[in-house]
Amino acid sequence: MTVQIDHALEEIRRFRPSPEFAAQAVADARLYQEAEGDRLAFWARQARELLQWEKPFTRTLDWSNPPFAKWFDDGELNVAVNCLDRHVDAGHGDRVALHWEGEPGDSRDVTYAQLTDEVKRAANVLTELGVGEGDRVAIYLPMIPEAVVAMLAVARIGAVHSVVFGGFSADSLASRIDDAEASLVITADGGYRKGKVFPLKPVVDEALAKAEGGTVRNVLVVRRGENDVEWDASRDHWWHETVAEASNEHEARAFGAEHPLFILYTSGTTGKPKGILHTSGGYLTQAAFTHRNVFDLHPETDVYWCTADVGWITGHSYVVYGPLANGATQVLYEGTPDTPHPGRWWEIVEKYQVSILYTAPTAIRSFMKLGRQIPHEFNLRSLRLLGSVGEPINPEAWIWYRHVIGGGSIPVVDTWWQTETGAIMISALPGITDLKPGSAQVAIPGISIDILSDDGTPVEGEGGGLLVVTEPWPSMLRGIWGDPERFKETYWEKFGDKYFAGDGARRDEDGDIWLLGRVDDVMNVSGHRLSTAEIESSLVAHPWTAEAAVVGAADETTGQAVVAFVILKASQVEHVTDVSEAAEELRRHVATQIGAIARPRQVFIVNELPKTRSGKIMRRLLRDLAEGRQVGDTTTLADTSVMTAITEQVR
Repeated sequence: MTVQIDHALEEIRRFRPSPEFAAQAVADARLYQEAEGDRLAFWARQARELLQWEKPFTRTLDWSNPPFAKWFDDGELNVAVNCLDRHVDAGHGDRVALHWEGEPGDSRDVTYAQLTDEVKRAANVLTELGVGEGDRVAIYLPMIPEAVVAMLAVARIGAVHSVVFGGFSADSLASRIDDAEASLVITADGGYRKGKVFPLKPVVDEALAKAEGGTVRNVLVVRRGENDVEWDASRDHWWHETVAEASNEHEARAFGAEHPLFILYTSGTTGKPKGILHTSGGYLTQAAFTHRNVFDLHPETDVYWCTADVGWITGHSYVVYGPLANGATQVLYEGTPDTPHPGRWWEIVEKYQVSILYTAPTAIRSFMKLGRQIPHEFNLRSLRLLGSVGEPINPEAWIWYRHVIGGGSIPVVDTWWQTETGAIMISALPGITDLKPGSAQVAIPGISIDILSDDGTPVEGEGGGLLVVTEPWPSMLRGIWGDPERFKETYWEKFGDKYFAGDGARRDEDGDIWLLGRVDDVMNVSGHRLSTAEIESSLVAHPWTAEAAVVGAADETTGQAVVAFVILKASQVEHVTDVSEAAEELRRHVATQIGAIARPRQVFIVNELPKTRSGKIMRRLLRDLAEGRQVGDTTTLADTSVMTAITEQVR
């Protein structure tokens, strides 16, 4: 490749889609005009054309009790039927739904007919185990086909799933089981990560011992890792025995469009995870619409790969529900990008002729560090569209992604959305939009976005402020599970009738939107939201810790990294002979309590924390220190000498 990235970054501000791409693009510029003319009629058309309704809806939006929205609420459908049965009925049963690749190199191709069959069997097993409409099921699985089957089987019978990322600890899993009052857990003995089996069933056993509610009656276990597990015959059931023996005859019922589909827990500023509730019809409409139009999906020919885990919202919307609703063929990969070698992802792209790749800027920056020679060992010419998700992508990474992975000519769509929004809210539409490196660009058709100053005044023209959604949208969260007041306080209190996303943004001279990251006490680490309060609580729970402050510091690879400042208890100070060992012990402690994703990059042992006269910790100053900047204004501190002392200790 002759194009130099630095030169391209300096000389090219916008990339116009090629005439060939634009000519065959799924999205049409008239979508914007239609949505602007009648937003509700636009979404009603999408819902009718993209989904199969058992009972057609007559009411598009009920916003009579804001902020509690109801979309298509007098209509009925079955989400799993929309993702499976209707494609089989349409004659696409032989189409591959999942090209599954295990980390050790084992693989399976699962057609739509086979996936439908397995989901029906699993649905019958769940019913036999006493799971019914509205019951909650916790899912704690690796990235194997059974994870997709489990989610769709739960949806098929009208139950509600709560998927918990397989890297979370027993404490984290227990708290989510308790909050959702789950009656059943679906897990595996273990899964593969970084070349070895990591246990899952033992974590579930520990979580159930810690769970206070005692609501779980059964555990369904997939055999994957072949690792030894303890067994409670009165509670535990092997997937390969029960599901294989079950009938594949299952008639799906239709449920109301506002029937709960899933709860997904995300970090909040209080330290207690929030159970974000999504329902069926509106969520599936926007997931399908955005998947089809943002990724320019041609289901007959494309092979799509979203690298996210199903434990995160990206895995829900763009591994399971969006792609399968659209009849897509996709790749599902169990392991990490660098196992067993650093070219693993590109080997998979070549093997399955992946045409659409959707991943996180963190991964892109990691590949940049390794160098272009690794992807250049593989044939990536099948790729025709690239996407990024999870955090703002810096222009350098965007350019590298397009030129090194995409060959320099294909579109890159940078998408902004959240667990709470359910589906993509801001993104270019390939074939229509001139692409701008580093900018999420414009709201998708039918979505209303604005930037406000702190007092609620709209920012006109160029300028930065707080990103808000000004009108209800189909895939919006319907609340926080069991806590409607927290839902209102968290997302609607600041501006009343507008949803405040918690992110800062700026609008450039062209009207394009640039995301600036979180403005609250939630960090974005590798696209995963982590609460500073939750990590601080974990640190303080350690018997050595008297006080802790956690900040998110800019990190070249992960976007933000966790950096902790810890004061040890006086009774422990004399016993700590090696500060670095103490810091490492605290890092391990956080990883054990919350999960490896929350492990601090650095733990600094300090004597004091910077506080105002009212006792508030000035995390802004600690963030300056963590990011290597000159420390800002300290005049509001109760003791201005504290920052000098901390700086000396840290450096």
